[in-house]
Amino acid sequence: MSSGGVEVTGLRVRFGPVEAVAGVDLRVEPGQALALLGRNGAGKSTTMRVLAGVVPPSAGTARVAGYDVRAAPLEAKRMVGYCPDVGGLVPRATPWEHLQLSARLRRLTGWEERGRLLLEQLDLGGVAHRVTAGFSHGMSRRLSVVLAALHEPAVLLLDEPFDGVDPIGVEATFGVIEDARARGAAVLVSTHLRDLAVQVCAEVAVLRGGTRTATVPAGFMSGDEGARAYRALLA
Repeated sequence: MSSGGVEVTGLRVRFGPVEAVAGVDLRVEPGQALALLGRNGAGKSTTMRVLAGVVPPSAGTARVAGYDVRAAPLEAKRMVGYCPDVGGLVPRATPWEHLQLSARLRRLTGWEERGRLLLEQLDLGGVAHRVTAGFSHGMSRRLSVVLAALHEPAVLLLDEPFDGVDPIGVEATFGVIEDARARGAAVLVSTHLRDLAVQVCAEVAVLRGGTRTATVPAGFMSGDEGARAYRALLA
């Protein structure tokens, strides 16, 4: 792939004797949103961490925006906005200080207005100068989405962005995903919430035991029929 998108081929990740990812293939085109669905331990978060440059692949290839995460790690990381499934925030820092740090690390200029708009969009404008130590889990999730989206990355990786988030926050996160798609970013959303995944993503990839069992149109996973199809893929 010469530019844009996400391409994963034969990805394997081992932690000692445990193979967390056992040969995953994925492709997300620019302007597309793909959901990773599966139970805990299916390999969703590990796959996301490889693409974000947090965990090295044991075998296979992973490319983001045309860069191999192993051969060109710094270039790949610059292309990615990553919302991890847990952690990533400094308890004694405010949301605005988090944005300042992110902007400094990425050498962004003129980011302040976008930062304010994202905080307002994710209903965090009123707590922009409050330390995150007292934030609820849902508030922390929303701030992680803001930080991932701040620099308008070519690849947006959101790992469990809806976990503990109320319906208003979910809609706001949908808006961030749609905005990213509209400007041509490839979006990968990892979640165990099937009903939300099919609302915001065009395709769904189901992982089980570290392998991909299927990639299907989101409509295939909708409603009661979709729930039955999902359960069958996890069986």
